Amino acid sequence: MAGNRLQHELKKKRPFDSSEQEAILNILRTNDQFQNRFGKLFREYGLTPSQYNVLRILRGEGKPMSCLEISSRMIQVVPAMTGLLDRLEKQNLVTRERCTEDRRVVYVNLTGKARKLLQQLDQPVAELHRSLIGHLTKAELKELSRLLEKGRESLAQDDQTI
Repeated sequence: MAGNRLQHELKKKRPFDSSEQEAILNILRTNDQFQNRFGKLFREYGLTPSQYNVLRILRGEGKPMSCLEISSRMIQVVPAMTGLLDRLEKQNLVTRERCTEDRRVVYVNLTGKARKLLQQLDQPVAELHRSLIGHLTKAELKELSRLLEKGRESLAQDDQTI
């Protein structure tokens, strides 16, 4: 039984207080383990997961983007986007340019070096995805995504009331 497995992994003596608690802890435990694996992969290429995410977003868009737009598309919230972009710029992976109409807006663009780095990462990232959850069927993966999206619905409602 799944609950017993997580309870055993966490060396928890008493059962979970609720099914909700058990599900959330399963999500958090899985996320932590997956993040560790991705973090290790990206470190081999001199990146953090957040830096990789910025580069991936820029490549997907195919043109310079504002810092605000990049922030809105990040998988994880990054409180210090400027510092993150500073580090990417120091590594010659992005360039920044101020908007001529509105000096507060800064556009970020990928460099050729970043495009090559992303190409090098494409296969290892795909392989890591497969090694982590490739044992699930397509139907199970679809159902997992559907359930996780449904789980986030309450957050979307909360965001609308703020």
